[in-house]
Amino acid sequence: MRTGATIRTLESLRLHLQGAIKLEHCTIPPYFCALYSIKAGGNTESASVIKSVLVEEMLHIVLAANVLNAIGGAPEIDDPSFLAKYPTALPFSDKSFSVPLARFSPSTIEVFRRIERPEEGDAPPEADGFETIGQFYRAIEEGLEYLCSTIGEDQVFSGDPDRQITADMLGGVTAERIVAVYDLKSALRAIDEIEEEGEGLKHAEVWDGERDMYHPERDEVAHYFRFTEIAAGRSYRQGDTPQSGPNGEAFEVDWEAVHPMRENPRTEDYEEGSPIRIKMEEFNLAYSDLLRALHKTLNGETGMLDRAFSGMFQVRDLARQLMQTPSGDGVTTAGPSFEYVAPTE
Repeated sequence: MRTGATIRTLESLRLHLQGAIKLEHCTIPPYFCALYSIKAGGNTESASVIKSVLVEEMLHIVLAANVLNAIGGAPEIDDPSFLAKYPTALPFSDKSFSVPLARFSPSTIEVFRRIERPEEGDAPPEADGFETIGQFYRAIEEGLEYLCSTIGEDQVFSGDPDRQITADMLGGVTAERIVAVYDLKSALRAIDEIEEEGEGLKHAEVWDGERDMYHPERDEVAHYFRFTEIAAGRSYRQGDTPQSGPNGEAFEVDWEAVHPMRENPRTEDYEEGSPIRIKMEEFNLAYSDLLRALHKTLNGETGMLDRAFSGMFQVRDLARQLMQTPSGDGVTTAGPSFEYVAPTE
């Protein structure tokens, strides 16, 4: 059995929490492309599932940033290296698979299931070369506990509390999922929130312990099992387990009701000044501006939060336009490439 890499210094802990922010963000462009490749009015249940996961991944960025800020770090988001070039392996992973930007399809959903796969019960924490995201977060938890026991909790949690994103800054169903971090107990609670939404309660149940974001009458299913619902075309119901699979209500999954987005698009694929490239560059600037607003928000300028929210709607609308724009090969449509663009005057 692998013993797993360990975190034994504050510098390493901050590095890995920055890696957690980058890891959570790395999943957003693929989930975003799958969601907005679905044609309007089709695959409503699948779209709802992917959208709920996408929103929670954004919240996970905030939670990881709260922990990083609490231990005296500073989230780095407005940086070209923050945006992955797809297809890509997950940061700090064992690189056993790569994640593309692709339309909604069976193979895409299978990649999403691999991203969110729960760890085995005896899997060791892995700060580097992890096989599952759960192993990575368990290494961070162990690092927090080790440093608090060796150098003291006050030395670990030396960050400015005014940099925390708190529940009262957000509205709606997302607010209750935000954990402001000031000590070891709240840091572990924030990480538990991330883990349980991804893998399920105690890594042994399909449920994550919360109510469904878009169907509050239902218990919420963890990310891996939500994608399993799409693959099976059937919802989980009470009494279902990871071993049983979903046995609830069936729903239609129409793999054809999708814009044929070109996989892993890049602006360099098109001539400079061409209409498609201009649209892609407009999206990339808007997305980079969104990241800049998020960077400022998570580094103490909490008044930028509204700008980050408004930026989400702008990039959504631009992505929908690209999904419907022919790429020029007679088969596919263009799509967002998520490339970094420096700020304009």
